Amino acid sequence: MSEIVKEGTLLWEPSEEFKSQSNIVRYMNWLKENKQLSFETYEELWNWSVTEVEDFWESLWEFLEIKASTPYTKVLSSHNMPGAKWFEGAKLNYTEHVFRNLRPEQPAILSKSEIRPLQEMTWQELYDQVASFAAGLKEAGIKSGDRIVAYIPNIPEAAIAFLACASIGATWSSCSPDFGSPTVVDRFKQIEPKILIAVDGYRYSGKDFNRMEAVKQIQDAIPSLEKTILLPYLTENPAINTLKNAEFWDDFTKSHQNATLTYEQVPFDHPLWVLYSSGTTGLPKAIVQGQGGIILEHLKKGIFHSDLKEDDRFFWFTTTGWMMWNVVVGALLSGSTILLYDGNPGYPTLDVIWEFAEETGMTVFGTSASYLLNCMNKGIKPKEKYDVSRIKSIMATGSPLPPEGFKWVYDNVNSEVWLASASGGTDVCTAFVLGSPILPVYTGLIQCRGLGAKVEAFDEEGHAVIDEVGELVVTEPMPSMPLFFWNDKDGSRYHESYFDMYPGVWRHGDWIKITTSGSCQIYGRSDSTINRGGIRIGTSEIYSAVEGVEGVADSLVVDVSNEKGNAVMPLFVVLDE
Repeated sequence: MSEIVKEGTLLWEPSEEFKSQSNIVRYMNWLKENKQLSFETYEELWNWSVTEVEDFWESLWEFLEIKASTPYTKVLSSHNMPGAKWFEGAKLNYTEHVFRNLRPEQPAILSKSEIRPLQEMTWQELYDQVASFAAGLKEAGIKSGDRIVAYIPNIPEAAIAFLACASIGATWSSCSPDFGSPTVVDRFKQIEPKILIAVDGYRYSGKDFNRMEAVKQIQDAIPSLEKTILLPYLTENPAINTLKNAEFWDDFTKSHQNATLTYEQVPFDHPLWVLYSSGTTGLPKAIVQGQGGIILEHLKKGIFHSDLKEDDRFFWFTTTGWMMWNVVVGALLSGSTILLYDGNPGYPTLDVIWEFAEETGMTVFGTSASYLLNCMNKGIKPKEKYDVSRIKSIMATGSPLPPEGFKWVYDNVNSEVWLASASGGTDVCTAFVLGSPILPVYTGLIQCRGLGAKVEAFDEEGHAVIDEVGELVVTEPMPSMPLFFWNDKDGSRYHESYFDMYPGVWRHGDWIKITTSGSCQIYGRSDSTINRGGIRIGTSEIYSAVEGVEGVADSLVVDVSNEKGNAVMPLFVVLDE
């Protein structure tokens, strides 16, 4: 697209009907009726949410009808970061909050891959499969606090196993099967899992990749593993006899087909899952997030910032190795149908995801900025080929979406769509800056800062600046901030990752500009972590791989992006004499 698009041009405004039907207006009306709090604008609501932090999160607890078997004694014990403790005393369960939305015959998951055709799973079928898998885990001796890891693609079985794991209070962690075994071992070995769930292989770009040798290598490298559950995905009868203590998925669950799901009541800050974010030195950071914090944050993000309702069909292109998979599964908390796709979004052409949108009746289309820019550069015009009329919103993350990307969406998808660019992090498993259904959309700008996220731009002296580029910081605690890093007993690595530059203030490592109107722009990383399509790669991971090659003495990797969002990542090597 040669046309120059001016930043800050108004592209869309929500109609009065759209605003009045939004969840966030319903919440504002509830606050007025129940708390005598009146807010006329989003900015007023945001200011209150980050100034009266306890009142805001307590109001969410009430409005979202959080179900706890024992009540909390205090909303927030301290504003200190790190060290903030949320909703102490409360006991609850993530999976219980998912299945309070149970509508037996309605679809919970629609899925498709390069191997499987489009499939539908109802809420009742999801419940039954989660119950049988959870019963299998209990029979295998898994209890609250144990770790379960999965080497699995973005298919329904991943969600089933995770929900089963959370229902008994075990802690989940997953990697995509395109990860090599050393990368997986670097992650999983840290948390000493008891069970590995794995597939025999996967298909990408029409090519089959057998992963049985990688599964064996993972088994051999993690001595804590007691059992492996193998899901035949690439082939019908993989050679399971090459693995130790392995059992097929169907055999693991077959004696529990009529099981009833029970929900282990765990403390608010009980570990739900471990995510990984790579820094510039050492092993990937094993980030632990809690059941309660994620329930609250994902309900807040889904219901208020994605405007999810029970009739929505929520999609985000992701793998199980990226935090957006966790966000997708989190849409089940809102009662929405989730859409899963496993494969190359550009194979055989970039049309494959737009076709998926049509055949699933997708209403929320989540993707990366780079995918939208690729569609733009290839001259794709989805509205001319596919029925994309049900898409009410398109959400983009991973990298900044430039102005011409915004314009391409309105010209070629739907002139009435709500386009919400967003930026966040694995570290909190949510977005710091994102969309709101009651605000206008301007080219090149992210609509707002998230409710309850006191995001500011700091200069080098630690002063907040407006209309200037600064370090993205968060100056009040959020419930989904990490509980701790695994094997970081004294908390030093956690502190070093976020609080070294500005004591007591979370520094995320992005450059941000916040405008006087409250909209935002992200300018990329301020540290030496590389961001590729939304997945952060620590330079240490690249260096350890490259410098492990015989003959390489030294290396340097650089991430270079231009104003159109196109990126190259050259690798420089120094060879031995």
